Amino acid sequence: MNKPKKYYFEDFPVGMVRELAGPTLTAESIIEYASRYDPQPFHTDEEAAKHSIFGGLIASGWHTVSLCMRLICDAYLLEAASMGSPGVNEVRWTKPVRPGDTIRLRMSVIDSKPSTSKPDRGTVLHRWDVFNQDGELVMSMEGWGMFKRRSAA
Repeated sequence: MNKPKKYYFEDFPVGMVRELAGPTLTAESIIEYASRYDPQPFHTDEEAAKHSIFGGLIASGWHTVSLCMRLICDAYLLEAASMGSPGVNEVRWTKPVRPGDTIRLRMSVIDSKPSTSKPDRGTVLHRWDVFNQDGELVMSMEGWGMFKRRSAA
């Protein structure tokens, strides 16, 4: 069944900011994710992680990206007239995410362009900043999303 969409290109104006609460990571969730997708010892083995440059277990950066994607989906993307994404410009991991950290996401719209060749759509450049419970930036990511327009220009 095709549900009506709530968010379209026009609903993402430049300057828009949304704050999204995220989960608290556990050692178990960090190890489970990393064991499947990024099995480096500082993500999967608490004892080995103690002897790494991080001094303890840390989440895979890809785990943080995946959590960010889930927050985005739950907050708006699953209700949006999304047409996918042509890509991500950058991902930066600025501070390790550790067991017990609670993350939150700040989504900002930094650019928006209606398509000149296909007037039924436009692209939106988002910046997603992820912070821990102490307000420290742990990850930033920028990427484009394509969205249908409510009506062609």
